[in-house]
Amino acid sequence: MSNNENIKNLIDINNINNNLNQSYWEKKSLSKYDYIVIGSGIVGLSTAISIKEKSPQSSVLILERDTHPNGASTKNAGFACVGSLTEILDDLKTMSEEEVLNLVNARYRGLELLRKRLGDDNIGYKNNGSFELIDSSSQLSNELLLKEKIESVNKILRKVFPSDAFTLCTNEEMKSFGFSDKICSFLIKNNFEGEIDTGKMMFQYTELALSWNVHIKNGSRVLKFIDNDDGVIVHVENPFALSNSTLTKPMEFQCKKLAICTNAFTGDLVNDIDITPGRGQVLITDPIPGLQLKGIYHFDEGFYYFREKDGCILFGGGRNLDFKTEATTEFKLNPMILNKLYQLLQEHIIPNTKFTVNTVWCGIMAFGKDKKPIIEFLNGSKNVVLGVRMGGMGVAIGSLVGKLLSNMLINSNNLNSNNNNNTINNLISKL
Repeated sequence: MSNNENIKNLIDINNINNNLNQSYWEKKSLSKYDYIVIGSGIVGLSTAISIKEKSPQSSVLILERDTHPNGASTKNAGFACVGSLTEILDDLKTMSEEEVLNLVNARYRGLELLRKRLGDDNIGYKNNGSFELIDSSSQLSNELLLKEKIESVNKILRKVFPSDAFTLCTNEEMKSFGFSDKICSFLIKNNFEGEIDTGKMMFQYTELALSWNVHIKNGSRVLKFIDNDDGVIVHVENPFALSNSTLTKPMEFQCKKLAICTNAFTGDLVNDIDITPGRGQVLITDPIPGLQLKGIYHFDEGFYYFREKDGCILFGGGRNLDFKTEATTEFKLNPMILNKLYQLLQEHIIPNTKFTVNTVWCGIMAFGKDKKPIIEFLNGSKNVVLGVRMGGMGVAIGSLVGKLLSNMLINSNNLNSNNNNNTINNLISKL
């Protein structure tokens, strides 16, 4: 009998190591944390930072499955927006005035937190104007009706903003932009929206988390978690299993509390949750000589959006052209939608202007039966919270959601986790 066979008989390596190949040191010092956050997007980073702000001595780990967050946080168009007039009017069809007011307030508060936390210069924040185009076929393409709707929504939002949120541009102002009459029969200005540089924002957010001694492990795909009374065990895909058939068990991390901040991808970890992914197609042109366009723009109830960036036009949207196909977490370009974006750009946004497309990409957002984010304990647990379903407003609301989650985790014993009827407004009042 060989020495190897003797050792195998004396030591049951399968039971002892559990096929993890984790050392004593890894188990003792590198796998246990007070808090673990799944997802390193805006919500995940804000959650981790907010925990450290409230409890600096606590250990916090972020597990990110990709090299960097790859859903919507790094793929968005950089709009610091709270909601266009037509979006809010549409919301009022299915939500109460109070619910809409609370949602807009959360977005506004979230943007204030983002700007204060990271600094306007560091995230490239600018207020070059925010405008909504009303096309000629819209029901609102009537000046008297449009003015009436603007006044009614401004009246509702006066509890949030220090002055009127929306103003109707003069015909002279509208014509100065050069949009076609078909796509822009009226132009509405939103007085409390701006633009950011998404790349700078995510870089600064990550740097801030690291400065708080938050640990971030990239390439760590979470397979599942086990919620026990005394904490949570998180299973992460074992990278060694890809090259070694004997190392088949997942890596294990342990924490007292867990935050799930995976937005559209939450269905991979949580069953029976009201989340529908929404893929967004985006293009950016090469620099256009003499481009005068500044600011951010929406039309068709926010389904289309464009802006100037570095002398180029960034243009995204069109999900409403193919809802079924775009309700996916698959990163794949949709030629039909991208062609429509190109056509709209060519014929209506910068007509008679030559341009070439530099880059195209897509991001994945998360939607549900309404536009309210899910901010709750998971199924009555006092150890696991969800901060997901940003409704395409992650830039605006994500930082605030992270702060709310941290408050829930740290004060879980004082909150009623057995019912999830906490409204955003109630949660904000507890900060």
